[in-house]
Amino acid sequence: MENKEILFLNPVFKQMIWGGRKLADKWHYDIPGDNTGECWAVSAHPNGDCTVRGGSYDGKRLSALWAEAPALFGNVDCDRFPLLVKIIDAKDDLSIQVHPDDAYAGRHENGSFGKTECWYILDAPEGASLVIGHNARDKEELADMIRSGRWQEFLREVPVKKGDFIQIDPGTVHAIKGGIEILETQQSSDITYRVYDYDRLTDGKPRELHVEKSLDVITVPARAAKDSVLDAAGGEKNELTLLVACKYYRVWKLAVEGRAAFDQKYPFLIMSVIEGEGKIDGHPVKKGDHFILPDGYGEATVEGNLQFIASTV
Repeated sequence: MENKEILFLNPVFKQMIWGGRKLADKWHYDIPGDNTGECWAVSAHPNGDCTVRGGSYDGKRLSALWAEAPALFGNVDCDRFPLLVKIIDAKDDLSIQVHPDDAYAGRHENGSFGKTECWYILDAPEGASLVIGHNARDKEELADMIRSGRWQEFLREVPVKKGDFIQIDPGTVHAIKGGIEILETQQSSDITYRVYDYDRLTDGKPRELHVEKSLDVITVPARAAKDSVLDAAGGEKNELTLLVACKYYRVWKLAVEGRAAFDQKYPFLIMSVIEGEGKIDGHPVKKGDHFILPDGYGEATVEGNLQFIASTV
């Protein structure tokens, strides 16, 4: 079946203790407040279900489209839309956190997916770093470091810059630091275990921590730091450059200068414009637009100077 209709989506915004104004000032979104931390750009999750903008499915929720028109998504065998794409604006540091895998989340979080995710660094201040991994040698040292608050010793910081790409498997201790903007591609899950939150208060109270669950799921020892960060700033022009392929998703970068054509041969292809503007098959697109090319779309032609992050299952 050939389906040439592009599904443009309206994002959902989340206000966060660590959020800021960049989603308005740099991305020109209409945000709900000055502490907007997340733009759920492509999501059918109950906590943020995007609607289609324009076309024959105008106003339809992505979750409903997934359920009612599975052929648009290659009839993928999954009871819910499997991916979630976000832009994150961290004005302040995020909590130190870890995600469970499918088996643990299914058992302990009411049948939720676990959370495997990856980050493309959209922007970062000079000398920026992220928390990725930890320095505990075994489960005993892990528990001791966390329970006694030896955070300086425990946490491992890795330098990052604009254009870096990081895969975060379940069990990886991680945190985005203030000033960094990322595009995150992840399983459709909203399960995060907070290990430490810098003793911050919300409405006069500290946010809930999930220390016992974190101890259950943190991988010990952590993966080597050098295996964590890929420099994806360069890459071939005008073709899809694969950044990661794992059990849950494949993610590409596409940097277009002038004109590029590619075959949409996947069950569906999510595309997020992260720089510039241009056209895809005659439709104007600009930084901050997110859309899905459905199954059977065939060849797509992009014109202009712009960059995309694209993903599928």
